[in-house]
Amino acid sequence: MGTGILTIDTKAVVHNWQSLNKLSDAKTGAVIKANAYGLGAKQISRELVKVGVDTFFVALADEAILLRNAIGPKPIIYVLSGHNEGETDKLISSNSRPVLNSLEQLRRHQPLLNILEFAIQIDTGMNRLGIKGYDWDLNMSSGADFIMSHLACADEPLTEMNEQQLTLFKKMTFGAKVPLSLAATGGILLDRKYHFDIVRPGIGIYGCSPYKQGRNVVSLDLPVIQVNRIEKGEAVGYGKSFIAKQDMKIATIALGYADGVFRSTTNKAVVFFEDIPCKLVGRISMDMITVDVSHLKSIPKYVNFIGSQQTVDQLAKVSGTIGYEILTSLGSRYKRIYK
Repeated sequence: MGTGILTIDTKAVVHNWQSLNKLSDAKTGAVIKANAYGLGAKQISRELVKVGVDTFFVALADEAILLRNAIGPKPIIYVLSGHNEGETDKLISSNSRPVLNSLEQLRRHQPLLNILEFAIQIDTGMNRLGIKGYDWDLNMSSGADFIMSHLACADEPLTEMNEQQLTLFKKMTFGAKVPLSLAATGGILLDRKYHFDIVRPGIGIYGCSPYKQGRNVVSLDLPVIQVNRIEKGEAVGYGKSFIAKQDMKIATIALGYADGVFRSTTNKAVVFFEDIPCKLVGRISMDMITVDVSHLKSIPKYVNFIGSQQTVDQLAKVSGTIGYEILTSLGSRYKRIYK
């Protein structure tokens, strides 16, 4: 069986970061957690370093180790999950800085204050990570690189919670003598009053919503394995979920849920041959999908599943999910090409 070709446009990533950077007077870092949202932290971080990015955010200490090996000793790496039990050696060996999220983490990091710098997160209403208001004392930020929080609804500009979190963030940090950070991609796009001193774009640099002006980063081309002629009334795939209403030509494509395409797209999504859409028919299986190519004048060797004609966000909408999940679900079997 052939394999799909996943092309990742690192120039588009760089363009998206530079465009977001221009929207703010704050220092702009880059979030490349979860292997750069599934697209390759090693390759993408190196391209970002070339254009001056010197501050990166990852989720886990193990991610920091991999990133440090990729980008060398100079850039700063922050670990958003903080300083957890058993991770001290990992943080030191990777020279990465924890974002401390609790009183427990503050106590754990105390012996390392002269060895390893840190940032601190406060909870302004998301109730996920961060020191709660009832535990918070501004003196905790003494020596910190910055104080941050995270917006829960930044991709919904009209929700009242954005203003509520902004107000609480200002209240909790009033009088702080260290930089402040509140905005990720959505916060950058909301308003400059959310930017403060440091912004942390993530999904936007990979060309996905809410940054609708971003360039497309991902293209996924899939090989056609076989084409069958079927007659009216015949079924296609598991469970007879599709019954032909007329004679058809059905192409079997090397793509399945093992490669990150969700079964919820069954009988909904399309692939493209040149500019012509071809609808998925029949249930998505582990390794294969089936596509109606009856209307094509010639049989393609490859079809496109993600690209300019069907973006990550458009596919996410059809799948009933979000771009983040599409990107981070892209499988390991693709041949990956970076350009």
